[in-house]
Amino acid sequence: MDIKQAILDLLEKEGKPMSAGQIADSGKLDRKEVDKAMKTLKDEERIVSPKRCYWEPKK
Repeated sequence: MDIKQAILDLLEKEGKPMSAGQIADSGKLDRKEVDKAMKTLKDEERIVSPKRCYWEPKK
């Protein structure tokens, strides 16, 4: 599984907006890799930010 899918799965499972740090901690992922993947997900419009620095899957 690639890191982008892992992030999306984690956000779906938690069911609430999460920060990049929370995602890295919860998923036991490298923070730098999470930041890169989240930038790509944002550019692909697969995640949205309901409040500053927090992300959730686009519905």
